[in-house]
Amino acid sequence: MQTGPRETTGPVPDADLVAPRSGRGPYRKGLERRSAIVRAATQVFAERGYHGGSLRTIAERVGVSSASLVQYFGTKEGLLAAVLSEWGRASRPAGLDGLRGLAWIRSMREAMAYNAVHPGLIELFLTLSAEATSPDHPARAFVQERYATVVGEHAGHLLEAVEDGEVGAMSAERAEHEARLFVAAMDGIELQWLLDPRVDLLELFEHLLEVTLARWAA
Repeated sequence: MQTGPRETTGPVPDADLVAPRSGRGPYRKGLERRSAIVRAATQVFAERGYHGGSLRTIAERVGVSSASLVQYFGTKEGLLAAVLSEWGRASRPAGLDGLRGLAWIRSMREAMAYNAVHPGLIELFLTLSAEATSPDHPARAFVQERYATVVGEHAGHLLEAVEDGEVGAMSAERAEHEARLFVAAMDGIELQWLLDPRVDLLELFEHLLEVTLARWAA
């Protein structure tokens, strides 16, 4: 299943990206420039939203021309796809493989700790999530798929916890509802933290986790 919008096919990349893949020289320079563009686009989209963040603004932050952005990504939508792909890769906690049941759910502490030191990524996702309620927004498919995946993972591991006797019995339907509530609460805590730096993101998450696990065990 596709996890996000595919990058749009555009013009042939410039010479920096078609040089031999030796790990140095023009090709390496091209990769570094591409990464710099993605980082700048992440910042601009987080600050201004997708529609408010222009290619010109992104190009100015990197010190390249708008034409260079088109060479690398084809279109603004192609650049957004690259930004979302990088966000999805960077925001997933390491060490999830092999975890089961409540151990996996508790590992979301690491995800929140990562978010605490990368506020721009969270601002980007929450901004795009709000914008993606519009049916024609280019990030809509990505956001829908992202939530479906995250809720599905939480629900699946909650049912594992039921099988292992870590929490009380519940149906698959209830597990999905509980997972959706838990994910929504995490997003809400992050939003309040972005709006008010005095909010202790990790302390609130720890409290959410504590009361949620106690309720599931009842």
